[in-house]
Amino acid sequence: MPYFILVILFTALQLMLTPCGCMAKDKAPPAKPQLSVREISPVTLDGKELFSVRGIGAFSSEVRAHFISGRIKKAADDLTVRTDSIKAVDGDISTDVVTGDLALMSVFDSDALERGQTRQELAGEYVGAIRTSIERYRTDYSRETILYAVGYSVVAAIIGILLIFLLNRLFRKLNILIDTRYKDKLHSIQIKSLELVQVDRVRAFVHGTARFIHFALILILLYAFLNFTLGLFPWTRPLAGRILSFVLDPLQVMGTGIMNEIPKLLFIVVLAIVTRYALKIMRLLFDQIEQGTITFSGFYPEWAKPTYRILRFLVIAFAAVVAFPYVPGSDSPAFKGVSLFLGVLFSLGSQSTVSNILAGFTMTYRRLFKVGDRVRINDILGDVTRIRLQVTHLKTVKNEEVIVPNSTILNSTVTNYSSLIEEKPLLLHTSLTIGYDAPWRQVHALLLMAAERTPGLLREPAPFVLQKSLDDFYVTYELNVATNTPHSMATFYSGLHQNIQDCFNEYGVQIMSPNYEADRSEPTIVPKDRWFAAPADGAEDTMRR
Repeated sequence: MPYFILVILFTALQLMLTPCGCMAKDKAPPAKPQLSVREISPVTLDGKELFSVRGIGAFSSEVRAHFISGRIKKAADDLTVRTDSIKAVDGDISTDVVTGDLALMSVFDSDALERGQTRQELAGEYVGAIRTSIERYRTDYSRETILYAVGYSVVAAIIGILLIFLLNRLFRKLNILIDTRYKDKLHSIQIKSLELVQVDRVRAFVHGTARFIHFALILILLYAFLNFTLGLFPWTRPLAGRILSFVLDPLQVMGTGIMNEIPKLLFIVVLAIVTRYALKIMRLLFDQIEQGTITFSGFYPEWAKPTYRILRFLVIAFAAVVAFPYVPGSDSPAFKGVSLFLGVLFSLGSQSTVSNILAGFTMTYRRLFKVGDRVRINDILGDVTRIRLQVTHLKTVKNEEVIVPNSTILNSTVTNYSSLIEEKPLLLHTSLTIGYDAPWRQVHALLLMAAERTPGLLREPAPFVLQKSLDDFYVTYELNVATNTPHSMATFYSGLHQNIQDCFNEYGVQIMSPNYEADRSEPTIVPKDRWFAAPADGAEDTMRR
C-alpha cells in the first residue's frame, strides 16, 4: 500500500505542474523524455535476471530495480504466498503486479512504449517471469533439493578421489616403465660426434613431461568436481561458472598488458643486447691491459680489473636509467612507492658497504699492496691472497685466513714487505742488550757471526750492526740482515735468534735481555758442553749450522 501512496503523490505532482487546458491551446504539449539504454537496470532474484526496468520520474533505474527485486524476494521467502496469486491489476495510470496486499511493481505506459506493447501486455509477461522465478527459487532452496545436492557432492568426491588414486598409480607405473623398458631407447641428442643434449637430460625431460601431464589431469578433475559441486547448491551456484574465469581473466589481463607493452619490451631487449656486447668489448680490452698486451703510460695493470668494475657499474646504471621509463608500470604509484621504499632501505643499510667499496677502490689506485705481497695490517702479519670489492683476505704464517674490511685497512697503518723487493732487498732486524763489560767490537763480531751462520740470508748487502742506545746498565745493539724472500721472515728470525744464542754462549758473553738488576759472580751463559743436552739432537744442529 505505501507504494500506491507514492504513485498517487507522484501523479498529483505531475498534474500540478501540467498547464491548464486554456494554456495548452497556446503552447505545445511537452515532449516525452527520451530514455537511454544506460537507464536500464536488471531485476534479479537469487542472482538470476528476470527482466529490466527503466527509471521513471525521480526514481532512477537502479533504485527502482532494487526495490522491485526486494519485494519479489520477500514474496519468494514467504511460503504462504502462492504463485498463482500473483496477478496484474489494471489502474488508471499503471498496471500493478500484486500478490494479496503486497504490490510487487507497477508498469507504466513509458515502460511499454519503448517495447511497442501495451502496459497490460508487458505486465502479463512480468507476471509469468515472476511466477517462474519464485517457483524455481523455492525449489532450489527446498530441503529435498539440498539433501540431494549433499548426496551428489559426496558421490562426486568419492569418484574424484578414486580417479586421482588411479592416476597416481598409472603415472607411477609409467615412470617405472620409462626407467626400465625404455631406458635403453633414450639416447643423447647429438650431431655426429657433437653431443648437444645428454641422455640424463633427455630422461629428465621425459619424466618432467609425464609429471606435467599428471598435474594437468589432476587440475582438470578438481575443476570438474568444484564446478559440479558448487552448481548443486543455490548459495554457491553463481561461483560454479566463474571458477575458470578466476584463472583465465587474470591471464587475459596479463596477456593484453603484455601485448600493449611489446614495443617498450622490445626497446628494453635491444638496449640489454647493446649493453651486454658493450660490456664484453670493455672486458676484452681490460683483460688485455691486465695481461700487459695493451699498455698505457701511467696506467698500471693491477688497475685494469677495478677500473672495469667501475665502468661496468656506470654503464649498467646508465642503461637502467634509460630503460626505466619503458618498464611496464613504471609510472604507477605502486611502482614508485616500492622504488622509494627500496631506496630508503638501501641508503640505511648500505653505509658500511659503500664505505668498504670506496675504500677498496682507493686502496687499489693508491697501490697499497697486490695479491701475493707480505703485509702487516695493525697486528696482523700475512700474505695477501685476494683483494675483493669490500674486504681483503690475508693468509697468516699459521695458515689462518683473516678477512679485513677495506675501510679498516684504509684507516690503519699498513706495512708492505714485498712492494720494494724488486728495487732493494728487505732488511730484517732484531735487537738485544749486552752489558758494558763486553767489548762492543766483540759483540759486533758475534752478531755478524750469527748472521753468517743463518742460511738463506743475502751476503750482499752485507749484514751490519747498529748501536741504538746506551742505557743505564747495558747497550742496545741491532743486527740488520738482508733477504729477497720476505715470505720466509719467520724462518729467518727463528734461525737468527738461535745462532745469536749459540754464538754468545760459545764465547761466554752474557745477554742482558729481557731485564737487568745486578751483576752476578759469574756470567749467565750456557756452556758449550750443555748445548746438546737431552732431548736436543746434536746432529740436526750441526747440519743446520
